[in-house]
Amino acid sequence: MSFTVVIPARYASTRLPGKPLADIGGKPMIQHVYERATESNAERVVVATDDERILAACRSFGAEGVMTSADHVSGTDRLEEVARTLGFSADHRVINVQGDEPLIPPALINQVAANLASNPEASISTLCEEIRDAEAVFNPNVVKVVFDHRGMAHYFSRAPIPWARDAWAGGDHPEALPEGSHFYRHIGIYGYRVGLLSDFVTWAPAPIETTECLEQLRALYNGARIHVAEACQTPPAGVDTEGDLERLRQLMTDATSH
Repeated sequence: MSFTVVIPARYASTRLPGKPLADIGGKPMIQHVYERATESNAERVVVATDDERILAACRSFGAEGVMTSADHVSGTDRLEEVARTLGFSADHRVINVQGDEPLIPPALINQVAANLASNPEASISTLCEEIRDAEAVFNPNVVKVVFDHRGMAHYFSRAPIPWARDAWAGGDHPEALPEGSHFYRHIGIYGYRVGLLSDFVTWAPAPIETTECLEQLRALYNGARIHVAEACQTPPAGVDTEGDLERLRQLMTDATSH
């Protein structure tokens, strides 16, 4: 079964404006992301943007780009517009690869697409990795996920879940995780069936979504199933700040000098 990768790329970023066009080793960031995506098994890779400068950059290196509305509240809304514009069928799989992850392993894209195909009851698929340190479990910027034995998500939260009742009874943040416990960090790559995208944009923000500021909770709130699997590779960090960008540039420089 074929699938399409869509890379949302906005020009306006609070912390790093123009991020998709940031130069990394002589190429704009969006080109690095696009090239990683084309190394996956995707039948088609499309950049979805709301800015003519990004669209022009994509065309300069041969990428397919689609202009979308500048009024979208979320990347999911942008994905739905692309799927509608390109006429995808309801059962077609769309993999959302963030435009600020220039080192994303193509294997993760394939894994998300394959998991969605092999779990027909799920309309979304995503990935996670086990958390090994207590600091990350208690960090609200690290999103945790709990899922069942089949990989179906029960909940995503910024809070420490599951809560180790006995070990954490005192309320203090521990230095180590309880022996035998398992905690998982959500990795923000998603696969969607187009029919879910069509439904998603008609749903109002869910109370739990608004509270946690986690968009995927809207899908759970409305009864959609989300399949979660441990990532087959550890994904490198994305680019959110100028510091992240400088670290990535240095990493690329070091890699090409060896």
